[in-house]
Amino acid sequence: MLRTPTGGAGHGTAAAGERTMSIGTVLLQLRDEFPEVTISKIRFLETEGLIEPQRTPSGYRKFGPADVERLAQVLRMQRDHYLPLKVIREHLEALARGEQVALPSQGAQGELGDGSWDQDPGAATAARIGRSELLAAAGVTEEQLDEWESYGLVVPASGGSYGAEAVTVARLVADLGRFGLEPRHLRAVKAAAEREAGLVEQVVAPLRRHRNPQTRAHAEATAKELAELSVRLHAALVQSALKVSFH
Repeated sequence: MLRTPTGGAGHGTAAAGERTMSIGTVLLQLRDEFPEVTISKIRFLETEGLIEPQRTPSGYRKFGPADVERLAQVLRMQRDHYLPLKVIREHLEALARGEQVALPSQGAQGELGDGSWDQDPGAATAARIGRSELLAAAGVTEEQLDEWESYGLVVPASGGSYGAEAVTVARLVADLGRFGLEPRHLRAVKAAAEREAGLVEQVVAPLRRHRNPQTRAHAEATAKELAELSVRLHAALVQSALKVSFH
């Protein structure tokens, strides 16, 4: 179990004289309770604003005991309650303000189609919408949606409903269409996405078959982290190939 004091410094701060740790040391402390945690996962949670470790003048992260405890809280809420990062952040911020708040129930949702990777494993199922709702949310016509479905860009579930991600896909396909990119042009993008998903599945599949229930429970979180990294790499490679800046 993680042996980190719960009192002391607040979020992202370290008291004077308080012992600080490198990200590698933090990883070793967390590994007993969270065997699937990685340095990239810790960095990802930092970019999402869940933790704010100090930085040395040379840019190295330094974690105080309060930072490590907060990180453990985030990981527990992901593991035990399958909560989106947005909900976890709001819950911790409320606690920091001294508010007495109950932990949100399992399955709390982020915004529909916000394109984030911090939704719980059941989000796509829980946020099912009908065809008319998808058309209205994406601002497209029946003919457009029919064409996109024929190319496999938007795929309905067996009952004819759509997951939250379908709204994001439909909006992006429509936006690309305004630049003259037709569904047939996007088949290569879809094929590349499926290959990337296959790589993620290769990593996650052994975790899903693991004897340790905790490891199996981390399979979905690992898949989402790998997907996020894959998307960021794809964006960086496109940016590099075009020699343009996205910022």
